[in-house]
Amino acid sequence: MSQVFRVEQTKNFTVMSNHHFKNKKLSLKAKGLLSLMLSLPDDWNYNMKGLASLSRDGIDSVRSAIKELEHHGYVERHRIRYCDGCYGDTEYIVREVPSGKENE
Repeated sequence: MSQVFRVEQTKNFTVMSNHHFKNKKLSLKAKGLLSLMLSLPDDWNYNMKGLASLSRDGIDSVRSAIKELEHHGYVERHRIRYCDGCYGDTEYIVREVPSGKENE
């Protein structure tokens, strides 16, 4: 007989879709990074250096996981372009479920 342990979730926890956990096309690294990104506050300033500072993985590792998540539709990145034509920050759109896959 197996045992099930339940933890009472009263504070400091994140509720998210299981979609990315069950996606066999994603690496464990990408699943972990997406979970971390979904646990951050909405106003958190996403960037490679900031994401890398939250783990012991380096910027190159974070960059490859972001590219994987982009490829599968979980993350979109857009460079903000100002009126004078200069580029600014990068805007991140992070999805629990890729666009068009909501009913899966």
